[in-house]
Amino acid sequence: MKKTTQFRRLLAGDELEFLLEAHNGISAKIGEEAGFKGLWAGGLCMSAQYGVRDSNEMSWTQVLDMLEFMADATSIPILLDGDTGYGNFNNVRRLVRKLEQRGIAAVCIEDKLYPKTNSFIDGDKQQLAEIDEFCSRIKAGKDAQADDEFAIITRVEAFIAGWGLGEALRRAEAYHEAGSDGILIHSALSVPTEILAFKKEWADRSPVVIVPTKYYATPTEVLREAGFSIAIWANHILRAAMVAMKNTAETLAAEQSLLSIEDEIAPVREIFRLQGASELQDAEERYLPKRGQTTRAVILAASRGAALGDLTNTRPKTMVEIRGQPLLGHIVAAYNSAGIKNITVVRGYRPEAVDLPGLNYVANEAFADSGELISLKCALDADVGESRDECDLFVSFGDVIFKRYIVDSLAEPDDDIVIAVDTNWSESVNRGRAADYVRCSEPHSRQAFYRKIYLAQAGETLPEADIHGEWMGIVRIAAAALPELRALVDELAAEPANRKMKLHHLFDAWVRRGRKIRVTYTTGHWLDVDSLDDVLAAGSFA
Repeated sequence: MKKTTQFRRLLAGDELEFLLEAHNGISAKIGEEAGFKGLWAGGLCMSAQYGVRDSNEMSWTQVLDMLEFMADATSIPILLDGDTGYGNFNNVRRLVRKLEQRGIAAVCIEDKLYPKTNSFIDGDKQQLAEIDEFCSRIKAGKDAQADDEFAIITRVEAFIAGWGLGEALRRAEAYHEAGSDGILIHSALSVPTEILAFKKEWADRSPVVIVPTKYYATPTEVLREAGFSIAIWANHILRAAMVAMKNTAETLAAEQSLLSIEDEIAPVREIFRLQGASELQDAEERYLPKRGQTTRAVILAASRGAALGDLTNTRPKTMVEIRGQPLLGHIVAAYNSAGIKNITVVRGYRPEAVDLPGLNYVANEAFADSGELISLKCALDADVGESRDECDLFVSFGDVIFKRYIVDSLAEPDDDIVIAVDTNWSESVNRGRAADYVRCSEPHSRQAFYRKIYLAQAGETLPEADIHGEWMGIVRIAAAALPELRALVDELAAEPANRKMKLHHLFDAWVRRGRKIRVTYTTGHWLDVDSLDDVLAAGSFA
């Protein structure tokens, strides 16, 4: 049912109906969930949430923007407190068109001058519009509406301005003749004398709406028996929220702790629920590609790194600080920047020292007499459930830091297994340090950018003439290849001679079995921290 039709039924029904004030999307949703059949978008409360006065200091376009969020968040009709219509007849007809575009069911305009002042602030000093001029606003609004069921309610301020029952009736009759769909009769008294007198004289010429803010002690049954159409609880959601916010703010300022308030406020998950976060998660599952969303990483960080001397007496190499952050922190940051948040770290030496938050941890308790292959097996064995092979996996070392560029370069090829190879391999040879050298299907060249390059052999003792690059210590394995990887790791790890096997040995064995491992060449953008000199160099790199 259209929202305009819903509102018309509330307006014309035989029973007294109620509208709840809402001033933004979340308060509108709360009102609907509470069971209200319609909402009042009050000018006082919408102004207050912006921290400005209810004197048209909030622009009418800001009102429209907020209404759009409120309408999107709910399925029930909204009656806008449209003040004076924000100007003359021309402003009103444009307002009506814009409200219809946003799915607003009705608008209420009051017979005062623009800019208006709230009715409860010196009401007897406020000037009312000339009847004929105000009728022109009504007529223009009715002529502008495209939906015949859109409603214009006219608010009579005669009682507020101190002009009495006679003037209230005179104005109501003129507005009714001009096309008004209902009369909102307003009063600032603490008793319902004025509004009851009006309803008695007005009878049932058109629906009558009331706002019992001041005469709140009046039993609802009295209002129901009088035959009013709609009662509006016009500002109570905002007022209740203000008390709660003030008390919470004062408590936090005084106690500087969350302990005394956490059980008294809504949990964060309730915010997510009202925002529809679960619907977005469902939509992401339907529409977003799996790779970017579900890629995960394993960091092998079980070794001590004895070459760093005293730096690793009480912590493993991966926790040695570079520019105030451990090596592991730099590695995690690189993965995070590429959108990879699901990260597992394999710990071994001094595991209690590896304690960065937000990570998953797996133990290689045999780290002292095992190598990279066993650490990888520990990580793979920790995977449980049917979904364990549903996403791509990055594997890297806890002492190799790299830029996001390397992660992106490995993610781009559509091959099942891709390794990053540094073309500047001669530096490792010149420094006389061990490195994971590789021979590829062809060396790096300008032509290599246009071809697919694959691993042919990997090892630390390759003849210099056969070396095409140095493996950087980071690999991507596609989800489709993970079952094959698991089987190979299990097979190799079962042989006692392979307990200290390194990952490049794993690649070499895989290639010998006919598996193609794609190579992406690059120069730099990474650093293997093996020595104290490397620690110093890492400061500049980071």
